[in-house]
Amino acid sequence: MDNIIREKIKRVKKGDQSAFEDVVVLFQSRIYQHCYRMLGNAHEAEDIAQEAFIRAYVNIHSYDDKRKFSTWLYRIATNLSIDRLRKRKPDFFLDAEIKGTDGLDMYSQLATDARLPEEEVQGMELQNYIYQEIANLPPIYRSIITLRYLEEFSLKEISEIMDLPLGTVKTRIHRGREALRKKLRYV
Repeated sequence: MDNIIREKIKRVKKGDQSAFEDVVVLFQSRIYQHCYRMLGNAHEAEDIAQEAFIRAYVNIHSYDDKRKFSTWLYRIATNLSIDRLRKRKPDFFLDAEIKGTDGLDMYSQLATDARLPEEEVQGMELQNYIYQEIANLPPIYRSIITLRYLEEFSLKEISEIMDLPLGTVKTRIHRGREALRKKLRYV
């Protein structure tokens, strides 16, 4: 897959616009999902994902062929998402009481052979609650937690996407998890 992308990018750098269309098709749903997880708003996620592809196309000559294209593209999308979040006015308060789900804990998210419909609904509610709490984290933690646990990037890839030292990534993941753990403790 990486070789196909490299070939497409070489063609784009030579002026072949249709090759970039192929790249967009390969990454559009993943970039949109990433932006949506960061922003929590479908319309904003569409806008930011589109902007990420435009920026990637306009700046394609600054892309280093020795690195993974997906990492570079995710960095663009992440930075645009963080910029959008910074421009927003907060619509939540961290100390506000959030209604939890009755009696659910993290163990209810573990897969079992046969789940009852009630357990499915409770599991989805808890999952939505966790996603909501991730969305309420400060942007520096939200982006790291999203990339690590929802997008499942390695620490090294996150370091490249965020343009941060590996130690900073580890620290932010730890602090983000602690902030999330404190919020989920009252569920």
